[in-house]
Amino acid sequence: MPKHSPSSLDPRAPLVLDTRDLPRRPGALRTVKRVVPAPADLGVEMIGVPEGADLDLDLRLESVSEGVLVSGTVSGPVKGECGRCLREIDDSLTVNVQELYAYENSTTDETTDEDEVGRMQDDLIDLEPALRDAVVLTLPTNPLCREDCPGLCPDCGVHWDDLPADHSHQQIDPRWAGLSQLNRTEE
Repeated sequence: MPKHSPSSLDPRAPLVLDTRDLPRRPGALRTVKRVVPAPADLGVEMIGVPEGADLDLDLRLESVSEGVLVSGTVSGPVKGECGRCLREIDDSLTVNVQELYAYENSTTDETTDEDEVGRMQDDLIDLEPALRDAVVLTLPTNPLCREDCPGLCPDCGVHWDDLPADHSHQQIDPRWAGLSQLNRTEE
């Protein structure tokens, strides 16, 4: 008996793959191309895939001796905020996904920890954890609207791009403020 007891999967869920029509002999192959809605919280603090956005799956399901190897790409939109200037980022990403899903009661299923390889439930594969890992690990923790983004002026908070080249703020250290009066001419 397997050492894990996963909750049952819904075969109609968008990120659940049904492998009933994939023969359990090594080398058998099936491709899956579909558009699915993005799950919630698919991202990091400043950037991520909007919930419900279309994700394009282009996958290969290949039977191997111990399970099914799922590999391919996932593409979709990302939205976020620049870590330097706080402007909106509206971009797209394509990530590679590759995960082995062990057959129930296979040697791999019996000899590996739960988090080492994916597990099949009956003939179903839950793609969401592998997709989540691939997307989240690809996203930058400090996204930029462009590579050379200059950010904001630390004094006035205006975008450096919107300021003249000679923009500056004269700051006088309060400890020296009295001395600044010595340079002024009497009127």
